[in-house]
Amino acid sequence: MRDQYRPLSAEETAQIKDVKQMGTLFHSALTNIGDSRELSLAKTKIEEAVMWATKHITR
Repeated sequence: MRDQYRPLSAEETAQIKDVKQMGTLFHSALTNIGDSRELSLAKTKIEEAVMWATKHITR
């Protein structure tokens, strides 16, 4: 857990934006193919992956 944040470089900000865009695109693609427990789990894992990737970039 972090109690302080550091300023991000322009490159880091761009990386976070790219990761979030890819996550959004994948999440939307799954939304377009239907609804199921499996797809709900997949969407949750996408959200988790974006979170961890962002955490990596900002560490």
